[in-house]
Formats: sequence, structure tokens, C-alpha cells
Amino acid sequence: MDRLREPVTATALATEGLELLPLQAEFAEEMAVVLGDPALHTFIGGAPLTPPELRERYGRLVTGSPDPAVSWCNWVLRIRDQGCLAGTVQATVGPGDDGLEAEIAWVVGVPWQGRGLATEAARGLVDWLGEQGVRTVVAHVHPDHVASATVAKACGLALTDRMHDGEVRWQRTLR
Repeated sequence: MDRLREPVTATALATEGLELLPLQAEFAEEMAVVLGDPALHTFIGGAPLTPPELRERYGRLVTGSPDPAVSWCNWVLRIRDQGCLAGTVQATVGPGDDGLEAEIAWVVGVPWQGRGLATEAARGLVDWLGEQGVRTVVAHVHPDHVASATVAKACGLALTDRMHDGEVRWQRTLR
């Protein structure tokens, strides 16, 4: 099986306290509230999007990458015992130097930060990526973003000396 040609597709995932639901444009209304605090954009840049803007963005993401060798996998995080959405995780999967490589990212809304949700979701994502045949997992973290560096470390990613667009590369080899 040639994993470089077969697309990786986001499927529903479960962790102890979260459901990772494949992204749908219908999540835009609730996610606009989740991602609406301007403080959330300190390290990721930009500004909060309105529900219509987010719906349009989600529609583009769901359509997928124009490059057939690259898969865009995106999820929203639903807290099981509360039934509410609280953030996102994503993986861009494609050919790397040594097999499939995934660049991952996570965002948790300000009201839910500090509860371990990003770590739980990112660990679940990394485990799932390993099951998909991904060999290398990468995250780019702003050098001043201590919380995201903590998540990367908790997922087994190691800090490297490489920079990309002002962010530090973290990396883990899965096999």
C-alpha cells in the first residue's frame, strides 16, 4: 500500500474526556464564539472571524488540499460531559523526507484553557497519526508560547534548533 498516494481522512476520534469530530461548516456558529476572544490570537495572529467568515473558511478546509499528495485533516473538540465545542486540532499530512509527515496544530478557546484539553486532543491526534502510517510529526510553536510548548513536549515532540516563520520546530519520529 502506497501511503504517499492514499489520502488520510479525518475520522471521529475519542479520548477520555473529548470527542474529536471531523470539521464541518455547520460548526462555524459555535466555533466563532469559542475562537472569538482576541487574546486567543496573540500568538497565532489574525483576528476572530465572524460565523459567515468561519463557515467559508471551514468550507475550504473540508474541500481539502489542491495537492493530491497532501491531506488536510481538521477536527473540532467537543467536551464529552459538557457537550460543548472548545477548540480544534489539525494535521496536514504529506510526503516527508522519511515517509509520511504530519504538521499538527491545536487551539483551545480561552475559557477552556489550562484544563489539559489541548494536550489530551493533541496526544489523541498523534496516536491516530501513527495508526495512519505517519512517520514524523511536526509542530511549529511561537518561542514565547509556553503553553503550546508544554503541549508539544507532552506529545513526545522534541524541540529542535530549526525556525519557520518565527516559530520553533518541534518534532517526533513515530517509528
